[in-house]
Amino acid sequence: MITSALFTDFYELTMAQGFWKKNKNTPSVFDMFFRRQPFNGGFSILAGTEPLLNAIAEFRFSESDIRYLQSLGIFAEDFLDFLRGFRFSGDIWTMEEGSVVFPNEPLLRIHGSVVECALLEGIVLNTINFQSLIATKTARIWLAAKKGPIMEFGLRRAQGCDGAMSATRAAYIGGAAGTSNTLAGKEFGIPVMGTIAHSWVMSFPDEETAFDAYAEIYPGNTCFLLDTYDTLESGIKAAIAAGKRLVPRGYNFSVRLDSGDIQYLSTKVREELDKAGFPEAKITVSNELTEEIIESLVNNHAPIDSWGVGTHMVTGGNESSFTGVYKLAARTGGTDGALVPAMKFSDNPEKTTNPGIKQVWRLYNADGTFKADILAEENEHIVPGEMRKYFHPANDWKSFSFSAARTEPLLRRKMRNGSRCEAEKTIDESRAHMEASLDRLDGSYKRILNPHIYKVSLTEQLRQEKLDFLRSKRRNKP
Repeated sequence: MITSALFTDFYELTMAQGFWKKNKNTPSVFDMFFRRQPFNGGFSILAGTEPLLNAIAEFRFSESDIRYLQSLGIFAEDFLDFLRGFRFSGDIWTMEEGSVVFPNEPLLRIHGSVVECALLEGIVLNTINFQSLIATKTARIWLAAKKGPIMEFGLRRAQGCDGAMSATRAAYIGGAAGTSNTLAGKEFGIPVMGTIAHSWVMSFPDEETAFDAYAEIYPGNTCFLLDTYDTLESGIKAAIAAGKRLVPRGYNFSVRLDSGDIQYLSTKVREELDKAGFPEAKITVSNELTEEIIESLVNNHAPIDSWGVGTHMVTGGNESSFTGVYKLAARTGGTDGALVPAMKFSDNPEKTTNPGIKQVWRLYNADGTFKADILAEENEHIVPGEMRKYFHPANDWKSFSFSAARTEPLLRRKMRNGSRCEAEKTIDESRAHMEASLDRLDGSYKRILNPHIYKVSLTEQLRQEKLDFLRSKRRNKP
């Protein structure tokens, strides 16, 4: 993980010098949230918070970094001296990694001086946006496969080395059972998996000889790749012949399809395996799989036991990015130096932010499923059993009333005074939290196509603060 504080957009450094020179390096609060669900979906999975917190704890300007900034000729020496001693010294509140999350609610809340917070924007958005995109894509694929085994095979198609490592980590949180990325297996403790490539088969005189050779070396982990030449005319026949020599030794085997009409071929291969007396032999498929393709195959009862997914899982497929943004929510103001709400206005109401220091409350139905997420002012508490009215964040005339069976504040303080104040969660804990969260989300929000839209609303107190802020700004217009 990058820990150089140069990993920020250049304008953050020029603004930082401006804040510092104008004696405005004062306390502030920033929110990180996202604007819309990727993949036209009904939910997202938060990923990347644990490595992000570790990186922020080590975020520094090295002497080499300072010399580079000196070479640009626009930063004052006393400001560079300030950067030499830069450390994040604030507090960070986040939702739990692996949480099911929704647009326009703070996923992270960062308290610190305005310079500190500004310099963190790049690493916060880069880390959370990419890993949340991949975790969300993987969760959709996992659900489409009815939670069947998904293998992440995307290393060679990922966006660079760090992209591959981050994608593998996020994919595991999102539901992948294992990875082909050996380094990620070592670094993150993710199960490593793999079969054989076409080059293995092509290196032998024929498929049967190739399969026998592999089974001799790895009898307990044998998967025969069927489509090097012709899946049904030669591949499956060679696999059955090799299997007849392997199974009597007390081992089983699987086969993999990597091209062609997966529905048709998997059905025919299953028939041949069963007819040959190998009902325990598993079928794995790969080849540019997406959640839509997998859902179609599952709904049509294709006899597939596991899935190898690469390109579309680790790149986001048809969605290039997660729409996370980082906005000022409170700043130092007034004569007493207290924090006052800050708010971005826009001609597009959907881009108008929610002011102030906020908590996100999750409301539960009596059956334990999620009902809605509510943005509240920091000092508000939503009590179970209390009937309250909640308001749409952009369309003021929309509201609903609800008495929650259970309420839960989602933002927890994870960093205090620049140091972690909770033990780091393991990747398996983040994955388990994802599974538990998805289980509590109604199926209507998890549909691949045309999912129901989950409610994210405001308390009356926060809504009133937002309206008062809007009116005051309109009154002050020239």
